[in-house]
Parts: sequence; C-alpha cells; structure tokens
Amino acid sequence: MINLSIIKFDDKGLVPAVAQDAISGEVLMLAYMNREALEKTLETGRAHYWSRSRGKLWLKGETSGHFQDIKSTRYDCDADAILLLIDQTGAACHTGQRSCFYRKLDGDNRQEPAGAAIVSGLFEVLKGRKNADPELSYVASLYKKGTQKILYKVEEESTELIEAALSGVKKEIVHETADLLFHTMVLLANEGVEIEEIYEELGRRFGTSGHEEKNSRPQKKVVNEENNNGDKE
Repeated sequence: MINLSIIKFDDKGLVPAVAQDAISGEVLMLAYMNREALEKTLETGRAHYWSRSRGKLWLKGETSGHFQDIKSTRYDCDADAILLLIDQTGAACHTGQRSCFYRKLDGDNRQEPAGAAIVSGLFEVLKGRKNADPELSYVASLYKKGTQKILYKVEEESTELIEAALSGVKKEIVHETADLLFHTMVLLANEGVEIEEIYEELGRRFGTSGHEEKNSRPQKKVVNEENNNGDKE
C-alpha cells in the first residue's frame, strides 16, 4: 500500500505534477494534482489531474484521446512535487503541440525538439519516410534500394567518422557522428527496430562495468577455418 501522507500538498490541497516522456526525457506539461487525482493515477495507470479553473478532477485524454500512460511516478526531495514518467498518446498540449513548453522567451519559437527528444523525433520522421516518394525523399530512396545500400551508407559514414577523428577537427567529428547516427537510425527503421529498444538496452547496461556486461552476453561461435578446411579435405 502506497503511503501518500509523505506528499506535502499545499494549503489548497494541491501538488504540482510534471509529465515527462519516459523514453526521450522531454518535458511535456505541468499540471496539478490533489490527493484524489494522485490516487486515481496510481490506481488506473493513467494520469489524472485537478483542474484549478474548473474545480474538478479530470482524466488527461478523456475527450481528446491523448492519454498519458504511467511508466513511473516519483516525488522530489522535499516531497512537494510529483514527476510522472509517461507514454504520451498524441499531443500533451491542448494547442496540439507535442509539449506545452513550445514557446521561448527569446522569441525563437521553432518547434524543434530539444536534447535526447531530437533522436526520438527524428526517428519518427524517418519511419514516416517509408511511405514517401523515392524521387522526392533521400531516405525513401534508401528504403527502396534495400538493406545492402543502407549498410553501405552506414559503412561509409563509419569510415568518414574515423577519418574525422584521426584529423582531430572537432567540427568534422560532430558532423560525421551526426551522419552516422542518422544512417544507423535509417537502418533500424528499415529492420523494424524501434529506437525505444535501443534506449532500453542502453538503460539495461547503465551503471554496469563494460567488462561485466560483455562477459554476460552469450558467447558467439568462432569458426575455426583450419579445422573446417581439414574436414573438407
């Protein structure tokens, strides 16, 4: 049984709750919860909030279908704020934006994602290019040419990154790393591998010694060419 008495609700019985994408780490919205909203969230696995303007409990996505499925519920060191790690269906913001935090004080309101969310956002775009015209889309043309062409591009970009690293020019290293990551994600999309699977694998390895992690993997069979040749003879 979860003990909610540790949560410090304010004098109005509310606590701020931040919703964050569980995979990318993108901050999507800020709302408020009262005790009932928090209980409902924990009970149903979907985010419920308290509307200060309407004075009522509400289920996120109840009318829009943009539900927030809870992956983890946390609270801060002072126990006066809640963090929801979620799987967001559709847009988090009522304006239709992915995140409520889409405006900048410096006036530059381009809608590009920030931080690790760029990788997830780009991956969704790459998957969408499967239905694009190969004559108009570079990525679609790679899909059309097939796995071997994509593998060639990954190999080519890997070589260029190595050359950039050997040159010691930071700008070139950054550029070639981005190219390699881009084409690697095209390969993942082509093979039906979700970027979340890569995040999960990295998360599994986090905090584990590299030697320990490598030794935990199943041993691959090593082909003994001499023995094989001898068998053939």
